[in-house]
Amino acid sequence: MSGSNLELAALTKAYGATVAVDAIDLRVPANTYCCLLGPSGCGKTSTLRLVAGHETATSGDILIGDKNVTDLPPKARGTAMMFQSYALFPHLTVTDNVGFSLKMRGTEKAARRAKAAELLGLVQMERYAERLPAQLSGGQQQRVALARALITNPSILLLDEPLSALDPFLRIKVRAELKRLQKELGISFLHVTHAQDEAMALADRVVLMNGGKIEQAGTPNEVFNAPRTAFVAQFMGGHNVIATPAGKIAVRADKVKLAHGSGRLNATVRAIEYQGTHHQVTLAAPGDGDLTAILSEEEFDSVAPRPGDGMALDWSDRDVHPLSA
Repeated sequence: MSGSNLELAALTKAYGATVAVDAIDLRVPANTYCCLLGPSGCGKTSTLRLVAGHETATSGDILIGDKNVTDLPPKARGTAMMFQSYALFPHLTVTDNVGFSLKMRGTEKAARRAKAAELLGLVQMERYAERLPAQLSGGQQQRVALARALITNPSILLLDEPLSALDPFLRIKVRAELKRLQKELGISFLHVTHAQDEAMALADRVVLMNGGKIEQAGTPNEVFNAPRTAFVAQFMGGHNVIATPAGKIAVRADKVKLAHGSGRLNATVRAIEYQGTHHQVTLAAPGDGDLTAILSEEEFDSVAPRPGDGMALDWSDRDVHPLSA
């Protein structure tokens, strides 16, 4: 398999008066794991479906490699889609499910079974080749769906919430496999998710969407540690958004210090949660709503906050990120 660059230019999708994707520009280099991240209704799935050709663009362009594919049917784009539901045929074996698209293209049986076996080996499912989907676990079905999507040698693999049906332990295991496969195959994965931890763990490039627009795009480190807007800081989590005379700022919760007395900001302890490696202290501050401080065991013991206590919040100037909105 070989990868291709993906470029979206002023891409727009409107359903009547509702604009789902609003003139977005995005470039995803070949061999990139890119996560489209955001809350429900932000436009991430519509963007994925536009790239796949399952939705028609209202305006703008989609380029894969040096080809404008905006008006091409899905099968002519060089992409493959892995759906959230997996959509395996219940009456076909694992091998026949994986090879189904080659059968539709007229590939001879021995050749498609050989290719299916190759892909099943890639996703470590060769032992289950003759089983039916009902005889597989959810994680195993997901691997079969992945092999089926890859059998057409796509230059870009499109994944729509592929881990949402898995339990938390299996989700962590499978996302490590996805990352490994993406690097082995040398193609781009465009992966839709609403889970910040999933995007942070998988992506080379995170694209955070809000209201049909791209709110911020960059490496996971850039998006998390240098949020540009209050929405980014709050959606990614781990940040406090604080109003100052000069405008809003973001301060990471683990950079906030608590003390008795007065500081940059005064607040009241509302709740305390012990989370093993740290304590999470939620505080109510007039005008700023709930704020969070993450304290190590040592920090927590030295301050000993209790619900109802008035506390002073402080932080270093180097940990402040001014926000544009």
